[in-house]
Amino acid sequence: MKSFKGFRLDTVNHLLWRNGDRVPVAPKGFDVLAYLVEHAGRVVTQDEMLEALWSETYVNPEVLRKYILEIRKALGDRPDKPEFIETLPKRGYRFIARVADESGIEPGASATSLPTGEHAKGETVEAEATPLKVENSPAKRTLWKLAITPVLALVAVAAIGAYFRPGRSAANASSSNNTSIAVLPFADMSPAKDQEYFSDGLAEELINDLAKVSGLKVIGRSSSFQFKGKNEDLRDVGRKLGVATILEGSVRREGNHVRITAELTEVDDGFQLWSQTYDREINHIFVAQDEIARAVTGALQVKLLSPNSPEVSSGSRSTSPEAYQAYLQGQYFIARGQDKRDLDNALSYSDRAIKLDANYAPAWAQRSQALRTMANLALIENTEAFQRARESAQKAIALDPNLAAGHLAMAMVQINYDWDWEGADVSLKRAGLLEPGSAEVLRCRAHLARMLGRVDEAIELYKQAIALDPLKANFHLALAYELYIGGRYEKARDALQRAQDLNPQLSSLHLTRGQILLSEGHLQEARAEMENETGEWEKLTGEPLAYYALGRREESEGALKKLIASYQNDCAFQIAEVYAYRGETDKAFEWLDRAYRQRDPGAPELKTDPLMRSLRQDRRYTELLKKMRLPM
Repeated sequence: MKSFKGFRLDTVNHLLWRNGDRVPVAPKGFDVLAYLVEHAGRVVTQDEMLEALWSETYVNPEVLRKYILEIRKALGDRPDKPEFIETLPKRGYRFIARVADESGIEPGASATSLPTGEHAKGETVEAEATPLKVENSPAKRTLWKLAITPVLALVAVAAIGAYFRPGRSAANASSSNNTSIAVLPFADMSPAKDQEYFSDGLAEELINDLAKVSGLKVIGRSSSFQFKGKNEDLRDVGRKLGVATILEGSVRREGNHVRITAELTEVDDGFQLWSQTYDREINHIFVAQDEIARAVTGALQVKLLSPNSPEVSSGSRSTSPEAYQAYLQGQYFIARGQDKRDLDNALSYSDRAIKLDANYAPAWAQRSQALRTMANLALIENTEAFQRARESAQKAIALDPNLAAGHLAMAMVQINYDWDWEGADVSLKRAGLLEPGSAEVLRCRAHLARMLGRVDEAIELYKQAIALDPLKANFHLALAYELYIGGRYEKARDALQRAQDLNPQLSSLHLTRGQILLSEGHLQEARAEMENETGEWEKLTGEPLAYYALGRREESEGALKKLIASYQNDCAFQIAEVYAYRGETDKAFEWLDRAYRQRDPGAPELKTDPLMRSLRQDRRYTELLKKMRLPM
């Protein structure tokens, strides 16, 4: 037991007391304080403490400075007028308070009343990680002395990489995969708070970079961005996302100057594995992004990941700062949803980025995505929109064949308009090789599998997508629909409930549940679900089905007429579904032919749609599958 100025340091139980009250200190922070107290009166260098406390792994010196700040806060110490810890620039730290040795147990506690790892009121102290067994040559230790040079990123890689080497204590290993990471939205710390698109875009670019690493679980944007603006405990965030590490940071931009702070934190114990601040001019922003991405991806590739995983490259990001900013603003509006105004803005910014730099491949891929989404929502004319979307995707691929977004954009055109299933499969396989950790690629592969009648494969792919983007309600809804068409109703209901928990207003939620209930013969419950549907065309599709099943023919016809009057140019396939369910075969094929001519995105669902079962023995059904090049 050591005492100094009203404090007592219990080195047996790793507890700090002040006048009988326990002072919270992180486990490793306690070790730093104990080492300084043990060597009170003399200067302790930074390298000495790193060697003593992290002898078997590398740790960024920034971590040590962080703990010094936390200790000072706990002691009420001031760096400008220190009473406990004195900083000696370029030399190290010295504990300057008078220290006395004591024996015995702290007042109010006995050796049995406070077991190691516990403290008053029953709160549990997190156990410290067992150090790793890694090679620690003097030459490697001297790398830290180069921290202020341009090789900082490589040193950071070594620092994080050692943490992930085999031999780490199982007692402190995350319950989730320890090669898993979530990138939270970077905070906009700019004075005017007008750089949200820039800070969001930086985080999204890092997600895309990390998704290129084979064997690394990277949480998708939709789930990670659920925590935007929330000050949640990282352990809770990690538990909800199922990851072992979290990358977070902030962006402060003033004029052409940008300061980016990035931190990599272990979820289990809050230990900061790596942190760094980057001061750059805006025209050097890609350099900072690459350094951050390489620091993390390089570390996670050490031994546990495939040595053949692609390295992060800035090739596709070589462009002017103005074009890049326009691109980020386009991404910001695409991510906001499917509102016409947002999509118009997204298209406008992608066009601006292309005008500023016609060779910037990501902007062409973004343009393709915006056009395809607008066509699917019938916000612009179908044929012309998909032609422009195809040309934009082709341009993106020609400019950068290694850009996954270009191949993904092409696949979506091939699926939604061309009905080129083989071509889409090739495009998705290429995108998957380039970004094996992309939840969106998995979603598109699942969608393609369903079109081709491979329902079990689609279910498994959606499960994989959900593992990477667990808080995206649409993924759970899509899985529920796959389970429904596969006849697995109970599991479908579970997936629907998860989707509803995440987004109670999600369109198609009640329609899908209503279809399940119809299949099970629960007609009144199905009607209630259809009437509670939040999507307009979805509700008008579901109601005529439920009313018909209940024998309420006039109401079914009335609801169908509303659907035709409002959505005949957008929902030809859904209109055909109603006629098929009601046994009106000729009418069903009449609208299916119209869906085919209109290139309705729903038309390829013909092969797997349970509502179309009554048509499968008709020769026109087989002929239509052939026209759409779908397997028999």
